Amino acid sequence: MPLPVQEGPNTDEARRAVTILNRLADELRRRETETTRRLDYYKGKHKLCYASPEFRDYFADRFKGFSDNWTAPVAAAPAERMNVLGIRLDPDERTADKELSEAWKVADCERTSSEAFVVTLAAARSYCLVWGSSDSEDEPRVTWERPDQAIVGYDSDTGKRSAALKLWSDDTREYATLYTPTDVWKFSRPRYARTGYSVSGLIVPAGSDVVRNAGPYGWQPRQGDNDDTWPIPNPMGVVPMVELRNQTLLDDDPISDISGVMAMQDAINLTWAYLMNALDFASLPQRVVMGADVPKMPVLDDNGQKVGERPLELDTLINERILWLTGDASIGSWPAADLAAYSNVIERAIEHIAAQTRTPPHYLIGKVANLSAEALTAAETGLVSKTGERIVYVNSSIREIHALMALAMDDEPKAKACRRGTVMWADTQFRALGQKVDALMKLKTIGFPLPWIAEQYGLEPHEVERVMRMAEEQAQRDPINQALNGAVQPPAAELVAEQGDPLQVEPEPVA
Repeated sequence: MPLPVQEGPNTDEARRAVTILNRLADELRRRETETTRRLDYYKGKHKLCYASPEFRDYFADRFKGFSDNWTAPVAAAPAERMNVLGIRLDPDERTADKELSEAWKVADCERTSSEAFVVTLAAARSYCLVWGSSDSEDEPRVTWERPDQAIVGYDSDTGKRSAALKLWSDDTREYATLYTPTDVWKFSRPRYARTGYSVSGLIVPAGSDVVRNAGPYGWQPRQGDNDDTWPIPNPMGVVPMVELRNQTLLDDDPISDISGVMAMQDAINLTWAYLMNALDFASLPQRVVMGADVPKMPVLDDNGQKVGERPLELDTLINERILWLTGDASIGSWPAADLAAYSNVIERAIEHIAAQTRTPPHYLIGKVANLSAEALTAAETGLVSKTGERIVYVNSSIREIHALMALAMDDEPKAKACRRGTVMWADTQFRALGQKVDALMKLKTIGFPLPWIAEQYGLEPHEVERVMRMAEEQAQRDPINQALNGAVQPPAAELVAEQGDPLQVEPEPVA
């Protein structure tokens, strides 16, 4: 069925933009199921898996909504140690770039980047979009995007970003913004346009009857309140969205930190369900009636008169915690069940999670028995190493984000320097305060300068500068330093300067 061609937007460039949009949108929907599943596991929204249909039939309603959650600490443990302090542009300088650090804080990246790191580790990827701000040229707008709403396309030859897509929807419409190095294309379409048959990819004018059958196409041009043209020119000259990837195996499929934990999490939750079921049914000594006939229920007519009997259903007996055995009636009992077997299985499964993910056992089990600071530090060695690896994976992306911020601030030389700069991260190892101070004092003794010591202590770059100014002011107020530097002469020196040295003998003139 031919579509009406709208004058203007239906150009070759617009058709190519729609083709790129649909290709990226199809890939985004392909990833959506697994991405949503991983994020649901991190949030504890995973359904209970049952070992048998009988257990599910009897207890599905009882344990509905129950979930223990060990995937959250596995992903959050390294993410909470990934804190960006700034970017150093010149290797000879000791501080981070001040303008970029201020822009980072104004854009609330301290909080949102921390959230993005959690999503990156849990869902395997996240995204960051940088664009100019209409309020101030020195304050670029930085937003961190979910992997089920954003995607970046790459050139197959160079590996550079060729396009990026942000896709979202409300109750009635679906919205898409396509970013290319030269333009920004904005589209929308009714949500029901996603069902139906595919068409040629033409842009459908608003109000067209064919929109409802446009399949994955049917995109209509969309202009914002402040947009003067369609498409919008991209003044940055590059795709303004960056992908943060977790570990890959030299392919385009990053690995989630919790992929291997989810199956073990299902086993732990199932064991918990069996344990709580045993608490209800077998935690106390049980009695059983043996040898008696199964009780029967009377069958009544419409007038309430008994007209017969029927045996109780076995399911009803089980739910009422009654066990009937036919024959000569007698009373028997059995002791309470040993519930330690269930808890031992759960603890063993948690230990497997700790070993496989390099998460310290005391982060998961919570048992700490008089461990020294050195023992705790040794227990966290694997986590520190893992966090360092994750920093390596996202380091280039953080540099590129700072480069985009510089481009949004119309500073191309600084953007070029950002791509070669050094991202400054907070110390990934947590130590006891006394242990850390002792190590830093030893480093200072062998000659390390105070600014470097302050950085290793964990101070942010602007705090290091403030501490150095405070140290200089304190040194200037020290009378001993003032005397040594000649800033203030001691009283004896002042007396000699004014009256002369009484012990000094003037030499006699030579005849």
